[in-house]
Amino acid sequence: MEIRNLGQSGLRVSTIGLGCNNFGGRIDEAATKAVIHKALDLGITLFDTADVYGERGGSETLMGRILGDDRKRIVLATKFAMPMDDSGEKLGGSRRYIMAAVEDSLRRLRTDYLDLYQMHQTDPRTPIEESLRALDDLIRQGKVRYAGCSNFPAWQMTEAAWTARSVGLNGFVSCQDEYSLVHRAPEAELLPAARKLGYGLLPYFPLASGLLTGKYRRNMALPTGTRLASTQRLADRYLTERNWVMAEKLGDFAETRGRTMLELAFSWLLAQSPVASVIAGATRPEQLEQNVKAGSWVLTAEELAEVDRI
Repeated sequence: MEIRNLGQSGLRVSTIGLGCNNFGGRIDEAATKAVIHKALDLGITLFDTADVYGERGGSETLMGRILGDDRKRIVLATKFAMPMDDSGEKLGGSRRYIMAAVEDSLRRLRTDYLDLYQMHQTDPRTPIEESLRALDDLIRQGKVRYAGCSNFPAWQMTEAAWTARSVGLNGFVSCQDEYSLVHRAPEAELLPAARKLGYGLLPYFPLASGLLTGKYRRNMALPTGTRLASTQRLADRYLTERNWVMAEKLGDFAETRGRTMLELAFSWLLAQSPVASVIAGATRPEQLEQNVKAGSWVLTAEELAEVDRI
């Protein structure tokens, strides 16, 4: 397993990360345990969760019960800011909320520190300096090692970096955003900003909710139990004519080289700067084996150019 620095920070992460959004929701405790133990066996060190995953708290709770002493072996990342209740109170980036949310996550995860604590979305009601000062205090207290952001547009990432440097605070070291072969919008502004600011990028939805696994075929029934078969919202978003055409061409590109679409999707992302680790969820241990293997293809400059043409 290759290990990379997360942006310009000293935090080092495995190039294949484990997305923990399925825990406590799509899969139960026994299945979660099997996935976590397989990830450890394969050398995956980045475990990425959030307080809202698993129907608000379920993912963190299961991870806390299962990890035990193995917690010390991993880079444990979680997030805050999305609604944790229906009242409109338990969300956002205010100092009051951050200080409460981190204690809740620490308790559920059964740990006394987080390696990476990420602001899951922007908070238009709270100045970014307030959020950064709260996170800086948590870093100084030792409860958080590094802070990151997720789903921030480029201009707000830049504002956060400028604010942190101007007033002498620990700033964000990473950004987590959707990025894949069929979703390349971040290349316009987000990636250049991340490179300039020194943020490491952690792409999520690297397989476009399964479209880039190669298991879906146009004009054929979607496989039972898959994400796109069970979530109409995602199917409407990803199963477009444009994406079908692109996926078929990318599949042909990989097949002529003796590779799979999965290998292409992961390895292409790892060839992009400033990607540090590709985060992918799993419901079965075998999926993790496939993910780890998929990241080992080193694409040539000519192959990358051909993908761009497609």
